[in-house]
Amino acid sequence: MHDAIKDSMNPLAMILSTGMMLRYSFDLGQADDLIQKAVVQTIETFRTGDIMSLGKTQIGCRQMGDKVLETIKTL
Repeated sequence: MHDAIKDSMNPLAMILSTGMMLRYSFDLGQADDLIQKAVVQTIETFRTGDIMSLGKTQIGCRQMGDKVLETIKTL
């Protein structure tokens, strides 16, 4: 499979779903809050092609996951 195709699925829904799992299955609401905050902060600057908008920096999907993780580490 071509690398561009492999890097075409936006990971934000999966990341946010994981947060919901932590909240509702494991009673870890604070972890979900942290994930949500990190996603919001990340998309203030970076966007994948499917949610791109003017003034934002377009990155690949793997990079988006990395950026969210970097943001979590700073919170």
